[in-house]
Amino acid sequence: METNRQKKIGGVLQQDLAEILQNHLRDAGVNGILISVSKVKVPTDLSIAKAYLSIFPAKNAAEMLEQLNTIKPKIKHELAQRTKHQLRRMPDLEFYVDDSLEYIEKIEKSIKGEENPIANPDLLERRKKS
Repeated sequence: METNRQKKIGGVLQQDLAEILQNHLRDAGVNGILISVSKVKVPTDLSIAKAYLSIFPAKNAAEMLEQLNTIKPKIKHELAQRTKHQLRRMPDLEFYVDDSLEYIEKIEKSIKGEENPIANPDLLERRKKS
């Protein structure tokens, strides 16, 4: 279970990270891609910050994740600058694609009868544990 401290730190990192990522997209001149930070989880020792990103359109998710990982040190530095008064030590960043919106969309299509997972079980892929 997350402590209040972990939740607060996760919230601060989530807000700042979202702004930083939007600025990087704008500065790089990338149009037509939206990135939102759906959640940031930190363990009790604050060694890692797992950032779950919703990337739209989803077909660009893997490519965007790869690009973000190449500029991770720059993002971490900028995040550390913003949070230096709240955090003594900046946790390492790990980026994950949050596919929950896609998953919900598939379930909604199934409910509406557009795609029937009972008739075709391959429609709903196995959910990944994170």
